[in-house]
Amino acid sequence: MKSFLVQLVLINTIFVSYGQQESIGPITYDVLRDRSMEQVKSGATFDSTFIYFSDTLDLPFFDEFSRDHFQKYTADFSDPGVTSDTKYRLLNNTTLVPLASNSAYTGQVTFRRVYDIATQTYSDQPFASTPVLVGDLSTYPVSYATADLYPPYYIYDTLGQPDVSDTIWILGPEYYQDSATQFFATLNDPNAYWLDDYAYHNYRYGFEPITLGVVTFDGLDENGYPYSIGSTSTNYADRLTSKPLDLSPYDAGDSVYFSFLYQRQGFGDVPEISDSLILEFYAKDLDEWIWIWSANGGPVDDFEVGHVRISNADFFKRGFQFRFKNYGALSGSLDHFNLDYVHLRTFSGFQDTLFKDFAFVYPVGSLLKEYTSVPWDHFKNNSSGKMNDQAELVVRNNSNVDENNQDAKIEILYNAVSEGVYSIPSTDMSNGNINYVARTTYYSYHDLSGGYVYDVTKPGDHVKFDIVATAAAQFPNYPENDSTFGVQYFSNYYSYDDGSAEAAYGPTGAQSRLAIQYEAYEADSVIGVMMHFVPSVNDVSNKLFLLTVWSDNNGEPGSVLYEDEAFFPRQPQYGNQLNQFVSYYFKDTTKVAVGQKFYVGWRQFDSERLNIGLDRNLDNSQHTFYSIDNGVNWFSSSIAGSVMIRPIFSTSLDDELSVEEELELNVTIYPNPSAGIFNISCDQSIYTGCEVVSVEGKKVLSTENLRIDLNDQPKGVYLVRFNNSSVIKRIVLQ
Repeated sequence: MKSFLVQLVLINTIFVSYGQQESIGPITYDVLRDRSMEQVKSGATFDSTFIYFSDTLDLPFFDEFSRDHFQKYTADFSDPGVTSDTKYRLLNNTTLVPLASNSAYTGQVTFRRVYDIATQTYSDQPFASTPVLVGDLSTYPVSYATADLYPPYYIYDTLGQPDVSDTIWILGPEYYQDSATQFFATLNDPNAYWLDDYAYHNYRYGFEPITLGVVTFDGLDENGYPYSIGSTSTNYADRLTSKPLDLSPYDAGDSVYFSFLYQRQGFGDVPEISDSLILEFYAKDLDEWIWIWSANGGPVDDFEVGHVRISNADFFKRGFQFRFKNYGALSGSLDHFNLDYVHLRTFSGFQDTLFKDFAFVYPVGSLLKEYTSVPWDHFKNNSSGKMNDQAELVVRNNSNVDENNQDAKIEILYNAVSEGVYSIPSTDMSNGNINYVARTTYYSYHDLSGGYVYDVTKPGDHVKFDIVATAAAQFPNYPENDSTFGVQYFSNYYSYDDGSAEAAYGPTGAQSRLAIQYEAYEADSVIGVMMHFVPSVNDVSNKLFLLTVWSDNNGEPGSVLYEDEAFFPRQPQYGNQLNQFVSYYFKDTTKVAVGQKFYVGWRQFDSERLNIGLDRNLDNSQHTFYSIDNGVNWFSSSIAGSVMIRPIFSTSLDDELSVEEELELNVTIYPNPSAGIFNISCDQSIYTGCEVVSVEGKKVLSTENLRIDLNDQPKGVYLVRFNNSSVIKRIVLQ
């Protein structure tokens, strides 16, 4: 795997409860994205990493975040224009020439020991040291320092004996020749406006944004990891940095204004009054970031306007930049601020704060009735009457006057070819108004059950249709916002959620049950459950539960159709990328026959909430049930949202999705506790490797070795998961 080190060369934890026995909380750790660029680890080298030189943009600068304008760092070693510089660890102290590739030394004094048989005494004669320039290959540029080094061996001689001298080599001498190659690439993408993505570009956290898409600031870094997991500390967290801009052609007389929209909380967590969103400008000649503007935290409200005139001569340079950053809790997805509609331009004015843009506000939801996805073979057999009769579209008239009554359409595409179109009259979008009311958001619901139906003749078991909704505005506006998008997936599962978790949910109490009701298009066999667990205030990844399937009993869970054996419990597992589901298959690939209405979920052992993901954009709480008295009484959830548990059905995808019998591993790990290195004892004929995960859910390593070295990891508790098996072991580092 290529490793990229990206450098840009430029001159209270909150707990929310809604009742006695079920609750939700903020997501304090979630892998939102895969690590697309691995950073150099401690003790490693910068070999094969990249340093990027940024391009410079011209005015105007405008991004309303309906599309992705973040710089991608994907340079390859063979790309045109890529240059490199190879540095060596050991150099001749005088000529600066790299030493031979097999050169090795030690920093400790080594010697020749001579033993006199006659006197039974010995003497040590230290070897002469060699001055060597030693470089630190962990960072570029490389710094060198002179060290007096010695041969990496000892020689033992015996006087009066013809034996050849014994040479004792030092294993793993600390100084050896090594090299690292640094690569350089120049960015040249005028469609990429931002240098970093610590803040999260998304379409779900903004509450009624004026256009499609926002950037959200919280306590997670660009990889979705908390800046300081498990702590109560607050400090600067995310930042969003523009590429350099050329402001040298302008001055204060050109009325250069910077404007943007911001919102506290949105669908996320309320930032405290001590939290803030901050704007800074970069003065190139001073090499200094200067505070320009900030806003304190508070509860959700409409988006507010930030509007700043640039008048300081220090900013009218080639290489000017701006950046937003937030101050708040560092332990996770907390203290949210949303940013939208960033605009830097000339010949503006203090009064120029109108955003005259007719815009879609959210993506298109599912065009299926009730579900966001269903098994393709179920739909093919039962497609009649399954199209949505309440498909939601959300638009906003951002003008300051009533205008723009415009027809719309929803188009379905398969492999980029149009399959069908729903025409939507303008008055259906504006709820009967002749024109859209100024600065108003409109929710409209459309009956699509009498038109196009997804084509059941499409081949395969996994089918995807793209959805595009358009409504061109009559007045001048930004055309990107005249359309929105969606995707309809068909695979081998049912789902209520949109794939994005905004909170962590679950019942509380020992032996609690959680059951999600599904009414399938046809009776069939369930083979497992997909779940999206999210770590929250307390880590529960070591807690146990039993997968359970129930029949229906007059609209609530009835008899148990399947439950894991008590000695075969499960544990919450966290995916390693954005909103990733983990599949839990039934023991011994059991296929559980279910009727059209059934329930899937778990029976937990402990009282803590297990923190299943909750999609707060779609409310299907009427299908969520929990019990706190061993299943005697069931209660319907009072918390709005869709629990991210999806039943998996048996289809021809079983082989493709690796539905296979789990290995019966009899595993022992030792020593435990460990000082940093431990061993795995098991049947090596069926052992295929394991992964080590921290209790926060962060994958530490994946290996096929039986000797695991965690000396580079902090002390604490880790989980060892074994491939093709449900076996999980705990290891304590002391």
